[in-house]
Amino acid sequence: MSPSKPTDPVLAAHRADLEQLDAELVQLIARRVEIARAVGAHKKAAGLATLDASREAAVVRRAATLARDAQLPEEPVRAVFWQVMELCRRVQEGA
Repeated sequence: MSPSKPTDPVLAAHRADLEQLDAELVQLIARRVEIARAVGAHKKAAGLATLDASREAAVVRRAATLARDAQLPEEPVRAVFWQVMELCRRVQEGA
């Protein structure tokens, strides 16, 4: 198989679509982080602990179910969501 040509219009279109999706994914993560920041501020004001391990596990389980329903492999999706949970927890701790 030869390397793809940069001028291949089909490949360029697919790459443009992927770049748009990447931008949308980053924006969605940013929205989630902003909500997590608000949750962290509320928890702090209410004297609640930042870490809610059972809630995090439930979110990851739900993501795995959604992955399965979308015919995606569950484990990589779980891994992504654990990373997102970690990012959001760090934001909450700083709230």
